[in-house]
Amino acid sequence: MAENEVAPQDQQPAFGIEKIYIKDLSLEIPHAPQIFIQREAPQVSVELANTATQLEEGIYQVLVTVTVTSKIEDKTVFLVEVAQAGIFQVRNVPKENLDIILGVTCPNIIFPYAREAVSDTVTRAGFPPVLLNPINFEALYAQQKQQQEEPVAPNGAITH
Repeated sequence: MAENEVAPQDQQPAFGIEKIYIKDLSLEIPHAPQIFIQREAPQVSVELANTATQLEEGIYQVLVTVTVTSKIEDKTVFLVEVAQAGIFQVRNVPKENLDIILGVTCPNIIFPYAREAVSDTVTRAGFPPVLLNPINFEALYAQQKQQQEEPVAPNGAITH
C-alpha cells in the first residue's frame, strides 16, 4: 500500500466512551434546619438541558444538566443541580448522524448517571430520594429541530 493511501478501516464509523464524570454538583437547603420539621408534601420540579461541544477532531463533550427544585408554598426545600458530562469519540460519521449521536445517543448514556447523582445527593441531604423518570431524548431532539426550522419574521414573531 502506498504512503498516501488510507486503510479502509480508518474510514469506518467509530464511537467510543472515553470518560463519564460529574462536571458540577450543587445542593442548596436555604431553610435548614426548620424545613426538616415541615409536614407538608413539597412540589418537585425538574429542568433538563443538554449540550455538545467539540474538544478536538472526533472528540466531543456532551453535558446533561438536571436541576431539581423542591418547594413548599414559596419556600425552597432544596435545590439540586447536577451537570453530568461524558467525553465521546465519534469519527467518520455524516453530519446528520453526528447530531443525532450527540443529541440522543450520548445523553441516553449519561442520564442514568445524572439520575443516580440527584437521588444520592438528595438522600444524603436528609430527604427522601427523588427518582427521576426516564427521558425520551429522541423526542426532545425532534422538538429542538422543529423549533430551529420554524421561520421567524423580522419582528421576531414565529410564522407558519
